[in-house]
Amino acid sequence: MQLTRNAPLGVSGHPEQLHRPAGGRQRLAAVMLTGAALLYNGWLLELLLPTGLDYRHSYVSELFAADQPFRVLFGRMEIACAVLVMAGALLARGPGRGTAARTGWWALFGFGMSSLADVLLPMGCAPSLEPTCQAVHPWHTVTSGLVHFFLFACMVLFCLAAAAEPARAPVIRRWGPRLLAGALGSAVITTGPLIGHPGWHGLPQRAHLLLVGLWFALLARELLASVGREPWPRNAAAGSVPAARLR
Repeated sequence: MQLTRNAPLGVSGHPEQLHRPAGGRQRLAAVMLTGAALLYNGWLLELLLPTGLDYRHSYVSELFAADQPFRVLFGRMEIACAVLVMAGALLARGPGRGTAARTGWWALFGFGMSSLADVLLPMGCAPSLEPTCQAVHPWHTVTSGLVHFFLFACMVLFCLAAAAEPARAPVIRRWGPRLLAGALGSAVITTGPLIGHPGWHGLPQRAHLLLVGLWFALLARELLASVGREPWPRNAAAGSVPAARLR
């Protein structure tokens, strides 16, 4: 018999924790993560703006390098995205039964914090435009590394949680591992300039950003799906749960 079938990922199935206010937080978190998915791919505006960067051979972070003409626009979009991710993670997290799901939301919060630091410590110049500009900017490289660490930690943790309890997160269970593999592979391909082999790293990085945006959308979809399921009555006792809800 399973009493937590309708509980959202990372949220305990205890009746007192599945009332309407919790559902409202899940919906708001889903909206924030959807907004983050769009903002994280704000780089698409470079296709319309005269940035001077070649998207095939440049990092997206060069768009908000200190000497770039549209640094304010792209930097503010990155900041807004980071704030939405952190707020969404805090709203969506719950006490939960599983350590993986609880830690996953904190990893997502760490991703947001690292992304914020990534913007506040930008490259001083665009390496793809200036041969004398160092591709390895010490602080920016550290913050970018933390962004990837927390991202993949979040993805792995939620995939593990979904595998352990498939009924709670069927969408993540199906698509999460595929997005994880694609995001990890594309991230590795972008490291060329860091090891002295620049060129053609821009395309895989932009593909990586699209996959991360899909990951945010996947989390939002799972949150909304969990709200759509019928919640437990707020004052229901374990012994009085209708038989139709037991499995």
